[in-house]
Amino acid sequence: MPFPMLLACVASILSLVAIAQAGGGNLYRDLDITWGDGRGKIVDGGRALTLTLDKYSGSGFQSKEEYLFGKIDMQIKLVAGNSAGTVTTFYLSAQGPAHDEIDFEFLGNLSGNPYTLHTNVFTQGKGNREQQFKLWFDPTGDFHTYSIVWNPHHVIFAVDGIPIRDFKNYESRGVAFPKNQPMRLYSSLWNADDWATMGGAVKADWSRAPFTASFRNFNADACVWSSGTLKCPAEKRVGTTTAAAGKQGWWSQQLDSMSYRRMRWVQRKFMIYNYCSDRTRFPQGLPPECKLH
Repeated sequence: MPFPMLLACVASILSLVAIAQAGGGNLYRDLDITWGDGRGKIVDGGRALTLTLDKYSGSGFQSKEEYLFGKIDMQIKLVAGNSAGTVTTFYLSAQGPAHDEIDFEFLGNLSGNPYTLHTNVFTQGKGNREQQFKLWFDPTGDFHTYSIVWNPHHVIFAVDGIPIRDFKNYESRGVAFPKNQPMRLYSSLWNADDWATMGGAVKADWSRAPFTASFRNFNADACVWSSGTLKCPAEKRVGTTTAAAGKQGWWSQQLDSMSYRRMRWVQRKFMIYNYCSDRTRFPQGLPPECKLH
């Protein structure tokens, strides 16, 4: 079987596994609508959530808990049709000027054009680590699973179980890594038509509003930070804090040879921007982690 076809088959299987594992927890329990004046709604008895955007406001939600390492999954169906000017976000973030952050952002499009998936990693308030992709499927036709694996050694971005990016811990080589600041999950749908689509050349068509993105099957298998205490689902050590149970799963997850090949295939076929290749932006030299991959 050709590798791209094998990739598609594996992706389909992993997507089904991800759906089963997510389990469709009650979103009333896990998430809070935080802004939008009623434009964000938890629906279907707590099994799903919608965010809407019109010319007056967008909307957003956040997790009730803060996390310090974990595997975060969400199924998302993006704004369909002409979504130019809109941005749907799904990200982990701490607070303050020296915050850490791990970003998925979905930049809208004219009808018939693919979405741009924008990823970034901030450490100690510094970002500028963008990688962008065109998705290999229509993200508006059905739900797809977007995942962040965050452990002491890796930040892995995945789509339907397929890794698309791996930001490694190179602290020993002088590169900051997000490992000390608890982060909350945030998501929003908002108007960014000054830059989101073709650099702002294509504006939002408000005659098509309200724009709607849908979410379901949120799952956080993670260490929860609360009142200065870390509670983990498995035995894990963070600094001097230890919680009980086994050391399997996301805590020690890294890319094996097959996962690495799948990630490289996605990057070769669908990556449209990589900060590590942008010498115009970094005329004094690329960021140090770019030389360590």
